[in-house]
Amino acid sequence: MIAHLANETVSRRGLMFVLSSPSGAGKTTLTRLLREQESSLSLSVSVTTRERRASEVEGVHYYFISENEFFSMKSRGELLESAEVHGNHYGSPRREVERALEAGKDILFDIDYQGTRQLVANAPNDVVSVFILPPSMAELRSRLERRAEDSQEVIEKRLSNAKKEILRWSDYSYVLVNDDLDRTFSRLRIILAAERLRRERQTGLEQFVGDLIAEAV
Repeated sequence: MIAHLANETVSRRGLMFVLSSPSGAGKTTLTRLLREQESSLSLSVSVTTRERRASEVEGVHYYFISENEFFSMKSRGELLESAEVHGNHYGSPRREVERALEAGKDILFDIDYQGTRQLVANAPNDVVSVFILPPSMAELRSRLERRAEDSQEVIEKRLSNAKKEILRWSDYSYVLVNDDLDRTFSRLRIILAAERLRRERQTGLEQFVGDLIAEAV
């Protein structure tokens, strides 16, 4: 009875759930599955100067902007984090994220290690970071080629960058090897559920416990 009451009564601050991986390791698919099955988890839609792919939708996958617009936002402090990846710029709009966290909502980030490092520096208590590793480099290459969205030159560049990105694995709170999509997704949900229940995030616990003690007197 107490546990049920606590779930409904105790308020909490939202968290930033960060997924990073080298391109092709499965991060985008896992992000999509989380959004489909975790209705209370909202995706932070980044701005980017990259060209839009045929399969991408403006405002759903990214906000596609010019370099001038990007650097104007950055100079005004409107980006919570920003990074340059494969020659393109990415960033997370600050205002929407801060409002969501204050309202107890969780935000999902699909960003690289550069952006993750900035988030952790700016809000260490709000970030839960997960790095997704491929089962092998051969499988990573195969996934990039099966995607059929990039030229061979771009694929080779992504594989080269993947080696550098993988070396950042130890910067993350959790590391998962995506050798089985269903198992990896299940583990992601377990991590999210546990982090939501951390004592430090339960902003209403002190008042709740005080009420319990008063009730027992």
